[in-house]
Amino acid sequence: MRSVNKSSILVVGLGGIGTITAYNLEIGGLAAVTGVLRSNYDLVSEQGFKISSCDHGEISGWRPTSISKSVLNVQDGSVTPFDFVVVCTKNIPDIPPTVAEIIAPAITAGHTNIVLVQNGINIEKPIIARFPSNVVISGISRMNSSELKPGEIFHQDHDTLIIGAFRNPNVQRDCELTAAKEFTTLYSASGKATAQYTEEVEFMRWRKLVYNASYNSLCAITGMDTSKIRFSGSAISELLLPIMLEVKSVARSAGHKLSPSQEDDSLNGDALDAYFRPKMEIIVGEVVREAHALGVPVPTLAYTYSLLKVLQFKIKAQRNLVTLPPKKDYGNESTKLKLSP
Repeated sequence: MRSVNKSSILVVGLGGIGTITAYNLEIGGLAAVTGVLRSNYDLVSEQGFKISSCDHGEISGWRPTSISKSVLNVQDGSVTPFDFVVVCTKNIPDIPPTVAEIIAPAITAGHTNIVLVQNGINIEKPIIARFPSNVVISGISRMNSSELKPGEIFHQDHDTLIIGAFRNPNVQRDCELTAAKEFTTLYSASGKATAQYTEEVEFMRWRKLVYNASYNSLCAITGMDTSKIRFSGSAISELLLPIMLEVKSVARSAGHKLSPSQEDDSLNGDALDAYFRPKMEIIVGEVVREAHALGVPVPTLAYTYSLLKVLQFKIKAQRNLVTLPPKKDYGNESTKLKLSP
């Protein structure tokens, strides 16, 4: 039997989405995956992943070809250059390190193709700026998968990955398209997932933003899941729908005309009894900035973004990423504020 020359792939972030992504690539037989784990490294190293998947069934003790606590450094020659680096971490701005900083040790200039399985628009710009000679590929994941506890993955919605090349002006277009098509082949090889190739990368991202900018934002602010948001009544007419229409308006001004039924499709995208609870993702900032640049009014979205920035500051404070003045006890007579009569 002829051996297969497998693509060497580094997957960064083996949580709910990343683990299913890595597993699907491995079982296709065309990829050797190295997974980068953080908090769940020790457990997975000893026991492997326990996966309950609507596509793949019940799996116990699975590990990719290799795992690592940190991103491997190909610069010192001890590691063979990776053909693809797949980023499945949450795209949260203002909390270091950046994606570019995280993956830098694993990138070989002009060789490694970078796949961003993340939400949002303009996410490719800092990557292209840092790695100008590399192909950058968009991966829009439409599955619902979460890590219930370290090493235990629950995947409850079919894995569909929409794949296409971002435009990097420093790289020949043919090279970008070839790399994106190659990754589509790798991802579809298992026969279990749907890998959809597209050349309309920006359009597809704007289309998903109609859902993400509305539902994800409100779930983050309220702490509720998608079904409870919809059952709450006024949230649809006063918050969800206005945000969706504002995103469509910005997309249209940016040159991407979405379907007239897009907001209805997004509103009804989840079953009412699914109770999906998106993770905290600040993904509306780029839409607001794009709207301001294009002169498109987005009052509901801008207000929502302001609330999200407050929550983002809370997260940064909890992680000691901001410096706050020392707390004073104003109940003590010696430290009471002296107020003018």
